[in-house]
Amino acid sequence: MEYWDIYDSNKKRTGRTMKRNDWNMQPGDYHLTVQGVVRHKDGRFLITKRVMTKQWAPGWWEVSGGGVMAGEDSADAVRREILEETGLDVTGWDGGYLFSYRRDNPEEGDNYFVDIYRFTGEFSEDDLKLQQNETDGYMLATLDQIEAFAKQGIFLHYDSIKKAFED
Repeated sequence: MEYWDIYDSNKKRTGRTMKRNDWNMQPGDYHLTVQGVVRHKDGRFLITKRVMTKQWAPGWWEVSGGGVMAGEDSADAVRREILEETGLDVTGWDGGYLFSYRRDNPEEGDNYFVDIYRFTGEFSEDDLKLQQNETDGYMLATLDQIEAFAKQGIFLHYDSIKKAFED
């Protein structure tokens, strides 16, 4: 069973935890997630396609990310998520934390913060080891290609993270 820390509205840990995806949060409670934009040194971005069995947004394009485990900091979490989902270890790559945003969804009992990171490095397609239960393919995409997916409404969280694709 995975547990997440519960944060207050100032993004401070409360000392309480919740079961992963247990959407019964109290007003003013938040959990923390991360997203990691992976940029190849040639300027293209690694994006993955969500498997069609996903409950939410199946078949959409996205960057690696997920929940921060209880006791874990977001920098460790984003490196873990990228490694699990793509097989790439971005430790030592250029980049790091860029910004955070907050979402309040009280009707769903799901309030959260998202820490956004970007890492730039050299890798080959042979280095990729995609997590089969999460991804249904990948693409090394240009910003124009990502923006086209966003305009089609099939790129997850694009409006919230688009600054991460800019220099």
